[in-house]
Amino acid sequence: MPRRKLRVKAADSARINAELAELRARLEIHTEWPDPVLAEAEEAARTPRLPEYDATGLPLFTVDPPGSRDLDQAMHLAHRPGGGYRVHYAIADVAAFVRPGGLIDAEARRRVQTLYFPDHRVPLHPARLSEDAASLLPGETRPALLWQLDLDADGAVVLADLRRALVRSHRRLDYAAVQRAVDAGGADEQPALLATVGRLREEQERARGGISLPVPEQEIEETLHGYVLGYRAPAPADGWNAQISLLTGMAAAELMLDAGVGLLRTLPAATPEAYQRLRRTARALDVDWPDGLPYPELVRSLDPDVPLNAAFLNECTGLLRGAGYHAFDTAQGLPVPADPAHAALAAPYAHCTAPLRRLGDRFAQEVCAAVAAGESVPDWAREALPAVPSLMAGGDRRSAEVERACVDLVEAELLAGREGEDFPALVIDVDEQRPARGTVQLREPAVRARCERPDDASGAGRGLPLGGEVLARLTVADPATRTVRFTAR
Repeated sequence: MPRRKLRVKAADSARINAELAELRARLEIHTEWPDPVLAEAEEAARTPRLPEYDATGLPLFTVDPPGSRDLDQAMHLAHRPGGGYRVHYAIADVAAFVRPGGLIDAEARRRVQTLYFPDHRVPLHPARLSEDAASLLPGETRPALLWQLDLDADGAVVLADLRRALVRSHRRLDYAAVQRAVDAGGADEQPALLATVGRLREEQERARGGISLPVPEQEIEETLHGYVLGYRAPAPADGWNAQISLLTGMAAAELMLDAGVGLLRTLPAATPEAYQRLRRTARALDVDWPDGLPYPELVRSLDPDVPLNAAFLNECTGLLRGAGYHAFDTAQGLPVPADPAHAALAAPYAHCTAPLRRLGDRFAQEVCAAVAAGESVPDWAREALPAVPSLMAGGDRRSAEVERACVDLVEAELLAGREGEDFPALVIDVDEQRPARGTVQLREPAVRARCERPDDASGAGRGLPLGGEVLARLTVADPATRTVRFTAR
């Protein structure tokens, strides 16, 4: 569906902010840092562990949302002599600042990952590190893990190397600027190469049988005029940038698998029953899925701006459930998973490119750095590996809870006082056991909520039409309980 925005009155923003503060308190999310942790961060910022290799002459650039300061990655792309491409990908070296067993380390293990609220960001590390000393900000010399990934003319990896290095980002771009430059044909070499390599890697993904779902997401943004709630469909530039990160994560996974020690991000293949359910959904939505057409190719053929296609793509996310982390260390009796692949990528994969915002990446990075250098994995990283999957699982659950609670709150605030109104809506999910219940997506405002079709006069219930249009009458909009409910007419 197209991205739509609705502004909340400024007066409402103050109330929402107060409710968000209450939400953080209820979820026991700590926004402040103990003074000793801040003192350790200040000392670490002044005296990081610096590598000998100097790569500051490499003209790296970053691609991030406007205004963000916790910059984990920077890149440089080039043509290789004789054909193909060379990707340098620098990742912030958080281990250069965080002392194993120290106060920052302990606090990071409690927080697990950065949490994003509409009014406040609760970082994994103190801002002195995550937004300053460890961040790959333009013009600043920083310690980093520098990957060199050589690709052939088709975008396949022919060499992957990693070393610690001093780096300096030379400029900062955002996704929209990259997309505009490429679309206008006026992009300089780096954005143009990002588009070229990104598209080649997407073709490599297609050949592997992998898939990325272009599902529009709800997005909350705070502006000078209040909050904006809309749908955002990923642009091609988002995908090109993601492909560089995925490329690095797959190289890291292969490096760790070869060494018999590491941390993978895994996703089991969907069951035949799940695909059968999806085929039933395709029939209900008039989505043509020929018997011989593989699921990834079907998804690539769909336009998310078409309502029936958007509803089907929303149902496809069910195949991505079950992702998790798997630590292994064969020398310590911790086995490699029987199936180490991430089913959506059709390849082994590791989270390693966002260490400022995600705890597990620091440990995966440290394993990769040691293996690439021909050294033993540091004891502090090796000893922590068995506990990291459960820590990350808890962090993922809390992050999902925060995200859903924030969206629910803003949706309820937007609709409070409008009970009894009818809204055009698309049915994007139906409960198979109780087909009169499901989820609708309003066209305006950008709200997704539970909906139920009441029994008719005879007492017989009618199911919601998956992929169909309904008039959804608002019955409940309660900010106190963050609840929005509709009935279909």
